[in-house]
Amino acid sequence: MPVVLISGGSGLIGKHLTRLLIERGYDIIVLSRKKNKISSDPKVSYSYWNVAEKIIDANVVKKADHIIHLAGAGVIDKSWTDEYKKTILESRSKSAGLIINCLKGNENRVKTFVSASAIGWYGEDANSAEKKDGFIESDMPANDFLGETCLLWEAAVDKATESGARLVKLRTGIVLSNDGGAFKEYKMPLRFGVGTILGNGKQIVSWIHIDDLCRMYCEAMENNYLMGSYNAVAPEPVSQKKLILTLGQKLRNKFFIPIYVPSLLLKLIFGKRTIEILKSATVSNKKIKSAGFTFLYPSIEAAIDELVGHS
Repeated sequence: MPVVLISGGSGLIGKHLTRLLIERGYDIIVLSRKKNKISSDPKVSYSYWNVAEKIIDANVVKKADHIIHLAGAGVIDKSWTDEYKKTILESRSKSAGLIINCLKGNENRVKTFVSASAIGWYGEDANSAEKKDGFIESDMPANDFLGETCLLWEAAVDKATESGARLVKLRTGIVLSNDGGAFKEYKMPLRFGVGTILGNGKQIVSWIHIDDLCRMYCEAMENNYLMGSYNAVAPEPVSQKKLILTLGQKLRNKFFIPIYVPSLLLKLIFGKRTIEILKSATVSNKKIKSAGFTFLYPSIEAAIDELVGHS
């Protein structure tokens, strides 16, 4: 069976993707920061690596037919100190560099290298007022922290092509999943009958259901015609207010109180990260749709229906 080597396999996307890949018949090797980790699933094994010490087992790289690079520290998890900003970047770029250098230094059979990226590549909608359909893959990166981070992140993974691998980069939007991330945070106050609308709620959220995202990773691996960057977002971006109101109606059957959380309060709580929390980014998925990818959950209503039904 084909072997997929995954970095970041213990994260939200990595866990979900691993399950899908097993269903599709792949054998999985997950790069882990824990030594001697044992898997209960015969289709999954773990291999120790340490990016800071440049430790990776060349044998697992040699076994891989495909590599999926998901590793990276959470962007909103901690305050954006200079030290944590460095961690956000280096956890992505240096980990990619370690894998790719191992690829280039050893004979291998890797056909495809698929890497996460983010719609943080793009700036505010205000900077692209003339674009009715939103940001597209050929747009230049934003001149801000996340724009520069994504630029350096993608530059690091671009070197995978030097080993002969076909490279696909998925610039991912807000991932909707019951298991973590923004959606889980949106649901929490609604359990107490409160829907939290951030700022004025008008900011556009370019989102994607986790099932569609993981299917897109599989498509990137299996479709030899895909290469380069693709926006991994659903066809219908929505305002943050609409997302919360739709979720509230599904969870509480309209029995909830919408509460606006002022921008000033968000800044006091989240500091510089508020920029991302309140950022409006309308991102186009026309390129991936034109390549033939179809979405199971193209609308926010369909996505929330499925997620609430399984929560």
